[in-house]
Amino acid sequence: MHKRYWNNYQKEIAEDHYFYARSCIRQTFFSGSETAFLKMMTDELGKDIFDDSRQHTCTGIGYHSDIIPLETISTVIARLFSLMTEMGYENFVPSCITSFGILTEITELWHHRPDLLEKTRELLYKATKREFNVPKNIAHPCDIIYKFREDLKKNMKYQLVNKDTGEPLKIVEHIGCHYAKAFPDRGVGGAEFPHVLVGMIESWGGSVIDYPERRHCCGFGFRNYLVQANRGYSLSNSNKKLESMAPYEPDFIVANCPGCTMFLDRWQYTVAEMEGITYDKHGHGIPVLTYEEMAGLLLGYNPWELGLQIHQIQCEPLLDKIGIAYSPEDKYKDAYGKQLFPPQKPNNLIV
Repeated sequence: MHKRYWNNYQKEIAEDHYFYARSCIRQTFFSGSETAFLKMMTDELGKDIFDDSRQHTCTGIGYHSDIIPLETISTVIARLFSLMTEMGYENFVPSCITSFGILTEITELWHHRPDLLEKTRELLYKATKREFNVPKNIAHPCDIIYKFREDLKKNMKYQLVNKDTGEPLKIVEHIGCHYAKAFPDRGVGGAEFPHVLVGMIESWGGSVIDYPERRHCCGFGFRNYLVQANRGYSLSNSNKKLESMAPYEPDFIVANCPGCTMFLDRWQYTVAEMEGITYDKHGHGIPVLTYEEMAGLLLGYNPWELGLQIHQIQCEPLLDKIGIAYSPEDKYKDAYGKQLFPPQKPNNLIV
């Protein structure tokens, strides 16, 4: 009997009624992405998603840096789940890939270690007088956009297509380790065939580049960057990926992890300043987008409200290639329309 192996690489993604947990580092690095996701969920898809002002960090970076012990992070996660429970939700959506990995790890531990779950309930109640239910479904926002990619496509004003040539844009997709590698069965496509970004790209008109270091780590790795003496290792990892993809001349990179997006963007500036090297032949660098930014641009959202001006590699050449309208004069205005001082230009990257 023929076995449908692809079924083994699927995951259950809830249809509606989500409790949303923001990311501490995403709000710093890519401030428009979470707002764009919530807008897509409510305005484009008509979904019920709750954004709780009482939420807090998952402490994942501290945990992976051996600062936060297991019982502490287990209790912190339990408080997040208690907020979800209090508001009557069962489907938890963590914005950050690290949080997604942490939630998966802790709930998996609770499944295999009922004693830890019971201890966590005791600690949470003792500290806060709160109780919680374990979510029925944990899905990352990229899972949800992937699930509803065809519904979003109906509202899109643009495609991942070069407006002058009519050819699909050539795109590098990068999957965060804590999404596909730590718990392969919790991500679409697993570790071997992660499809969550590929599905978006292909549905929206683009083509995916396969290159030798496609599944290589971005280089973040927490200790690689948090410990200053290790930062050269972080830079070397990103450089290895960027050198490998450069001959294929990608139009941009899209990632589903805030750390990966940040490092693949920022390290390009670093290498350009240190070595005078850019990874594209025009000297602009290769733009790096979050998946929300990619979707938001195609839906016609304002690039500056999405926060593209915050990226180190500027995106105007990509916007021009797709034909997306934007106002150069508004790029460095604040939310009230006041003109801010533009940042200092780099020495080697063309901006």
